[in-house]
Amino acid sequence: MKHLLFIIPVFFLLQGSAQTTIKQDAAIKQMVDEVSSKNIEATIRKLVSFKSRHTLSDTASATEGSGAARNWIKAEMTKYAEASGGRMKVQFDTFTQPKGERIDKPVHLKNVLAILKGTDPKDTRVYIVSGHYDSRVNDVMNANAVEPGANDDASGTAVSMELARVMAKRAFPATIIFMSVVGEEQGLYGSTNVAKRAKAENWDVDAMLNNDIVGNTHGMETDLKDNRSVRVFSEGVPSTAAKNDRQIAGLIALGGENDSPSRELARYVKEIAERYVDQLDVKLIYRRDRYLRGGDHVPFLLQGFTAVRFTEMNEDFNRQHQDVRTEKGVDYGDLPDFVDFNYVQKVARMNLSVLANLALAPAEPQNVGVITSDLTNKTQLKWDAPKTGKKPAGYYVLMRESISPYWEKKFYVTDNTATLAYSKDNYFFAVQSVDADGHESLPVFPKPIR
Repeated sequence: MKHLLFIIPVFFLLQGSAQTTIKQDAAIKQMVDEVSSKNIEATIRKLVSFKSRHTLSDTASATEGSGAARNWIKAEMTKYAEASGGRMKVQFDTFTQPKGERIDKPVHLKNVLAILKGTDPKDTRVYIVSGHYDSRVNDVMNANAVEPGANDDASGTAVSMELARVMAKRAFPATIIFMSVVGEEQGLYGSTNVAKRAKAENWDVDAMLNNDIVGNTHGMETDLKDNRSVRVFSEGVPSTAAKNDRQIAGLIALGGENDSPSRELARYVKEIAERYVDQLDVKLIYRRDRYLRGGDHVPFLLQGFTAVRFTEMNEDFNRQHQDVRTEKGVDYGDLPDFVDFNYVQKVARMNLSVLANLALAPAEPQNVGVITSDLTNKTQLKWDAPKTGKKPAGYYVLMRESISPYWEKKFYVTDNTATLAYSKDNYFFAVQSVDADGHESLPVFPKPIR
């Protein structure tokens, strides 16, 4: 083993908090600073101007309905693509959704995908950031009402579009897809189509970030005001393990139910975002989504991809899924005047810092394992180099106590093995690749090997 180093001066993990670091990539920080609350506000207000973006609303009008909205989103993304030197292509992902519980007849639907192609032909990784552009009111089948959907989810679409605007001018080894999907309110139909397409076409989706309801900072019922906290929802037991008894048994044996790929992504989000975004507190929520609810990351989880959901800390249900009206002096309806655009900017900056770091980093190490051939109080790990993209400069071995939600220590090695004087009975470990500029891959939780 070469150069085993316990990093203290730069990478010190505070008790009860995520990793902090003094090191930032100046290019990423520049991109973060370019994210504009004025652009985000303009995007949200423009989407609201289409009156209804209901999945079943008008598609023929140039000024109203979901058809006008999706055409405008595609046109704006195409403008952003002009700065990419031909690397960003914008397309409709088109499909026909058959009649179902919230679809009263077969309907022709379109997602919008802006694909920023990676510059390294040997790097197959794909990263996806998404929001949904459809909206609704109280009656989920009412396609003709005024359905502004400013926060749910013009805010998420504005995040995706603003990131496309900023990042199209830059180059990344891996591919990034900026996405706005339809049909979320009717049953996650748009994201389901993309997730199935990604699986069928063998996309190497390394992470999917879903932004849904990310613009409100005032919880009406509780009167809580919070413009610095954002929730990251991540599943523990992988969705794909539900029908796999062997996989469940392995999780039980290893105590790995809190170390799914999506949990590692959530921890990564907290570490990286708080490194780059001021006055931000990323809250890890150990659920796939809110209580008994779901979002556009779920179809990706069901296809075996790593995905998380971002949502504001305190939802205002007087705004969400409401007819626009005033009753007993109380305003209802998802209107743009109740969106905190500076908060959406902060969420967008969080997304950008994570996407940029991942897309610039080496891919994850492969076949990460804890050696179990001997009984010992030390922990021996080994792994293989990434199967795609550039060669890492080294690796971080991560460690935390079993009760800790965050990685607490990092050990840097340049070899593909490490032996630590900490017992695998008492600590959890993971390994991530890192390049010479400090860009880290997602952590990989080890499996037992002999």
